[in-house]
Amino acid sequence: MLSNTPNLADPFAMLISPAEVMNAIERSDRLARLQSRVYRPLDRPWIPVKASADFDSEIDAELEVPDLSDDAE
Repeated sequence: MLSNTPNLADPFAMLISPAEVMNAIERSDRLARLQSRVYRPLDRPWIPVKASADFDSEIDAELEVPDLSDDAE
């Protein structure tokens, strides 16, 4: 017989009763003691987006595509 109260250790509990799972998470002492940090992305990307877009368009514009198959002479 199935119980009406889902087991919170059940991997499908979040699908069955998300509100009960969220309440258990909020009441958890172990989760409350975890240290949290906020990570922010760098102001500038390491690889400039425009340079990579230019490179992609150069490659796409090439007319001759080399044949890399084993049958090529």
